[in-house]
Amino acid sequence: MPVLPDQHVINQIFSGRYADPFSFLGMHEVAAGLEVRALLPDADEVWVIDTQKQSRVAELRRYDDRGFFVGLMPRRKKSFSYQLEVRWGDNRYVIDDAYRFGPLLEELDIWLLAEGTHLRPYEKLGAHPLTLDGVEGVMFAVWAPNATRVSVVGDFNYWDGRRHPMRLRRENGIWELFIPAVREGQLYKFEIIDCRGNLSLRADPYAFEAQMRPETASVVRQLPAPVAFSDDRRKANQFNQPISVYEVHLGSWRRHAANNYWLSYGELAQELVSYVKWMGFTHIELMPINEHPFDGSWGYQPLGMYAPTRRYGSPEEFKAFIDAVHDAGLNVILDWVPGHFPSDSHGLAQFDGTALYEYADPREGYHQDWNTLIYNYGRHEVRNFLSGNGFYWIERYGIDGLRVDAVASMIYRDYSRKEGQWIPNYYGGRENLEAISFLRYTNQTIGRELGGAVTLAEESTDYPGVTMPPEANGLGFHYKWNMGWMNDTLRYMQLDPVHRKYHHNLLTFGVLYAYSENFILPISHDEVVHGKGSMLDKMPGDAWQKFANLRAYYGFMWAHPGKKLLFMGCEFAQGREWDFNYSLDWHLLEEPYGWHKGVQHLVRDLNFCYRDQSALYELDFNPRGFEWLVVDDYENSIFAFARRDEQGNELIVISNFTPVPRYGYRIGVSRPGRYHEIMNTDSHYYRGSNVGNQGHVYTEPYASHHREHSLSVVIPPLATIYLRREDV
Repeated sequence: MPVLPDQHVINQIFSGRYADPFSFLGMHEVAAGLEVRALLPDADEVWVIDTQKQSRVAELRRYDDRGFFVGLMPRRKKSFSYQLEVRWGDNRYVIDDAYRFGPLLEELDIWLLAEGTHLRPYEKLGAHPLTLDGVEGVMFAVWAPNATRVSVVGDFNYWDGRRHPMRLRRENGIWELFIPAVREGQLYKFEIIDCRGNLSLRADPYAFEAQMRPETASVVRQLPAPVAFSDDRRKANQFNQPISVYEVHLGSWRRHAANNYWLSYGELAQELVSYVKWMGFTHIELMPINEHPFDGSWGYQPLGMYAPTRRYGSPEEFKAFIDAVHDAGLNVILDWVPGHFPSDSHGLAQFDGTALYEYADPREGYHQDWNTLIYNYGRHEVRNFLSGNGFYWIERYGIDGLRVDAVASMIYRDYSRKEGQWIPNYYGGRENLEAISFLRYTNQTIGRELGGAVTLAEESTDYPGVTMPPEANGLGFHYKWNMGWMNDTLRYMQLDPVHRKYHHNLLTFGVLYAYSENFILPISHDEVVHGKGSMLDKMPGDAWQKFANLRAYYGFMWAHPGKKLLFMGCEFAQGREWDFNYSLDWHLLEEPYGWHKGVQHLVRDLNFCYRDQSALYELDFNPRGFEWLVVDDYENSIFAFARRDEQGNELIVISNFTPVPRYGYRIGVSRPGRYHEIMNTDSHYYRGSNVGNQGHVYTEPYASHHREHSLSVVIPPLATIYLRREDV
């Protein structure tokens, strides 16, 4: 006879509140032999089958009418592989018992996960289809150290938390379970009884696919295979290469006209990729594609950090989209948000009844601006969750770079807080030392393990050394968005030309610190939303002057030291603010000789000119690549500078930010020769007034601007021109 189980334990199992199921369920050695215990609600008959002999060896007796079965195999002392033959009514099934499998996580993984230094935590946590002891199924693992019980629930077990409670690895607070016969594509969640006795259903933090809102389940999905970094992709990210980024919100770049619905990943792979390539950009930057519950966050409040959003298709289709980008010779940058997360009940907030992923004190853990929670960067497992996520997108999807959102909000404890609303660090300062350590670790790890990938910081302060290596006390980013340059130059451009002479330094100041970091010049989505108006709206004057101002500004921007970034729609001067609910106004380009078409052609030509002229990019981060020629003509709002490459090739850039053409304007240059006009934003081709230098100008031996040789040039109104030096 089997040893009678403890009825109190059985009651706890049926109530879903027994925390150590492996100590009770499955096969166990008892004094009389081997005993098998199984929880099989509504089953009528259960037999134990020896899988090696494929024969019945014992019948399990119903011990509890709710479906608890127990059976003894006398005189057998050695455990063996078994299955259960179960009859429910007229149907018989042979199933594998989830509680016959031993511990899953290996000791080294447990150590590294607890230490927060596991390079690929996503290989161990989450849901992983695999074959164990010849049995196909899925291994589930989730970190919830303060929970009293965690179960896997899904469409494979009637969403019943009693059926598959997990094993707790007390070494690091991870719960694990291998469930046979679960298949890829099935839905699941973790049912958690937290430390306060509350029950909640949670999405898997490491899910590789998630349902789209309003549904919240995770989806069993195979881990994507690693993507090798090609030499071309590595080269395209380097400091001495042309980098021109097209920033895109996939849901509103273009929509189906009939129903205003999004394009799919497959359609974007055709339409968006071909357009970006035609426009001459080198990189596509995707606003966050992590699964997120609220459309209005544009993806900047993600919950499925490891799951590409289902809005546009499956993870496989997203990966095919990235492949299409690479096949077109372009690189992909992904907006990445490790700074905060929303408080939705199915997500990370109070995950096991405690502030597990977030800081407990709202003065540290609550973002007042965005009504979100701040990750606790001082906790090893949280740091590993985030750093592993960055690694995952690069290694598993072939992302070429991560643009890290809102870095300033991470590294300053008093960010957007008044006195008394924040907690100083250990030394009494305002820096978040844990976040700084996390950023350094992540950047260093990506740089060391994934050579060729880059990280870019959206950092809006003058924090020193953002793009310096951690060993030099920097944060370790490759590039930093130049928010100061963007703000100053847009302030200048919004002024009426008659007032610009009083604010001349707004365009010259950026060069003073241009080499303090590796800068990207960003005209991003943030500049064309929330009442800021479109780029065209910012420009003063009548319609002609608005377009001319914008063209002149783009010409100045593409020639200025620093890599380039432009948000979608800005390339054709969309007239209204960006609205994520609608497509860009592509109809503005239908007029073949319209002003919008002219701006689009200009941006395309600027991109190809930029890529063709190494003087415009090769020494972006070296003062040898730039020299002011005219810096102090504030009365005429004229700016002139030279750009050079390693070989000494030279390009002269001249901007006139007044509507008055300047004829016979003399500019001193360092080297005599012929200067060919290769770009003129006032060209008739761009719908300008077509004032220019008729192809080329020659230097004359007249001293000007402290130089022996000079050019007498025509500078069009509200325009920027490029003159390339050529040997006669």
